[in-house]
Amino acid sequence: MTDGIYSRHPVFEGVEMGVGTWAWGDRLVWGFGRGYSREDLKETFRFCVESGLTFFDTAEVYGQGLSERLLGEFVAELERPVRIATKFMPYPWRLSRRGLLRALQHSLQRLRREQVDLYQIHWPLPPVRIEVWMEAMIEAVQRGWTLAVGVSNYNYDQMMRAYEALTRHGIPLASNQVEYHLLDRSVEQNKVMQACRDLGIALIAYSPLAMGVLTGKYTPENPPQGFRGRRYNRQYLKRIQPLLQALRDIGVAHGGRTPAQVALNWVICKGALPIPGVKNRAQAEQNLGALGWRLSDEEVAKLDEISERVTRAGSA
Repeated sequence: MTDGIYSRHPVFEGVEMGVGTWAWGDRLVWGFGRGYSREDLKETFRFCVESGLTFFDTAEVYGQGLSERLLGEFVAELERPVRIATKFMPYPWRLSRRGLLRALQHSLQRLRREQVDLYQIHWPLPPVRIEVWMEAMIEAVQRGWTLAVGVSNYNYDQMMRAYEALTRHGIPLASNQVEYHLLDRSVEQNKVMQACRDLGIALIAYSPLAMGVLTGKYTPENPPQGFRGRRYNRQYLKRIQPLLQALRDIGVAHGGRTPAQVALNWVICKGALPIPGVKNRAQAEQNLGALGWRLSDEEVAKLDEISERVTRAGSA
């Protein structure tokens, strides 16, 4: 168990959990406009900020820019300080660092800000080299358009190339945002987590509830729909039932915490920064219950063991 997230960058000071906004405006995966609305998101944002959850992660591709626009609108109306992280998508037709700077300007316009707290490369896509994008990030910092530089979905070698390119100019790599939860612990084995710990880089955990699967609301008889249902099908849900039961049992031992709250607390205990997504106030309230308490070392070890067993069974 760690005492907090790995990052030494001040942008993460006092942040134990953030808010993911992939679902804000996304119709394809999350069904924006069908099960939840702009007003639901507005109420959710206000509740999060008033409850102390003030670190919001978005991206230019979420809802084709709508996530950034909604977040900018909500921040302007509430007039309370928040920290905003967004991402640049290195599409194959973006071939120079000017493309990143233009994209950041457009994100700033949608967010109604002169500066973001964290700007991240969304994926390590070819053909442009990582070092070229880091040069653009350095310029963005120098222009005052972002306080910190991060990457996302970078493996160990890619992350180290970004880290070294920035370090030569005296700029730290603040974060690497990766998928990390009890059903995907690859960063523990591929050197990414250890490097983050050693170098003071925040490991931001997206989808920390495995797209809702770790909440326990889905069963083999009631799988999620669409894209999530294809990834987490009935057979998969049947196999992970021992892990979900362990989450329930541990939650009972902590005064009735839910599986989701236990799963998020596990991520925090690992030294990562979870950014669970929210579509309504009830989900935000649920996530908030992951804070203010800690799993014991024994409980973390038990969840580690069961998660290894159920995921290993699927790859056998």
